[in-house]
Amino acid sequence: MADDRPVPLDEYPVHQVPLSMKHVATGDRNAYDRCIFHLFDHEGRFLLILGLGVYPNMGVIDAYATLRIGDTLHAVRASDALGDDRMRLEVGPLRITVEEPLQRIRLECAADGPDSLSYDLTWTADFPAVWEPHHTQRKGDRLTLEGRRFVQGGRPEGTIRAGGEEITVSRDSWTGTRDRSWGVRPIPGEEGGRIAAEERTEGFHWLWIPVRFDDRFVMVIAQEDADGYRTLNEAVLLREGERDIQLGWPQTDITYRAGTRHPERAVVHLTDPSRKPLELTVECLTSIPLAVGAGYPPADDWQHGTWRGHGWTDRRTYDLSDPSAHPLAAYGVIDHAARFTLDGRTGYGIFEHGSFGRHVPSGFTGFDSVAP
Repeated sequence: MADDRPVPLDEYPVHQVPLSMKHVATGDRNAYDRCIFHLFDHEGRFLLILGLGVYPNMGVIDAYATLRIGDTLHAVRASDALGDDRMRLEVGPLRITVEEPLQRIRLECAADGPDSLSYDLTWTADFPAVWEPHHTQRKGDRLTLEGRRFVQGGRPEGTIRAGGEEITVSRDSWTGTRDRSWGVRPIPGEEGGRIAAEERTEGFHWLWIPVRFDDRFVMVIAQEDADGYRTLNEAVLLREGERDIQLGWPQTDITYRAGTRHPERAVVHLTDPSRKPLELTVECLTSIPLAVGAGYPPADDWQHGTWRGHGWTDRRTYDLSDPSAHPLAAYGVIDHAARFTLDGRTGYGIFEHGSFGRHVPSGFTGFDSVAP
């Protein structure tokens, strides 16, 4: 008989449906609730991406951290059975502690030997969290993704250790952005059938761009299909204590590395409420493919929400200088730490980019098409 007793979170007046907080309101196997952090120095020497997720209908909690130094990627992944205490954000050596909601969060990874990746960091918000657009996606008649997300800009401080090196993370020379999302999102093992056979994706183009300036935070999102039809759109600027400002319909000119779809720089064309054109320029500093180490599709060694048994932990390093060692990485989203300029100001953030298959506005004709 299943143990269906109340869980600790049931003590709090946070219920949205007449169920225990142990359960979500949908029986969809793909229900999820997770976060991601991007932390990097302003010279582009280090990029740390970490996150944690729970998958209530799969009974799984997992987490990951990937750190790029030069062309070496240090990765830690952990997975376990999901317990009853949903306020305990810890799995294996990885832990996230909400010290002050929406303001201060502690990020920790315990060491496993003198050269292993570890860190003890405190992330502090510089700006209020801002909602991203309600995100839905269908394949045929099936709702495959419905997510609610917020994003926030801030700065980290603390220490990272990896490969025998100790890295001091200081608030004045590092930026940290974060994203929280929950809802329904595909987990590996989705059923096939007619929809999988007949509703194949021709193309997908995605941009997610959170940028922290000293006195403002900018968020840009664009998702397009093969023909360039926009299915998700956002461009917003916020400042503490002031009403958010919408910046129109973003259009992006991307300069790709020859023979790839790897962006090196870009210009995002925005418009202020007076119809004045604004240019958000992007200079990519370093990057991590989310399909390498971090568990995002189409990773072939581990993906989020998959059961790996009790107490599974995996540590490894990857050589990012050899694209042939990670042939699927180009078909997944890649996160670029970047320097931005806007209206005379310099800021730092993430230029998250994914472009697969046909995309008419970019001149890509199929999955094997690349920039000249």
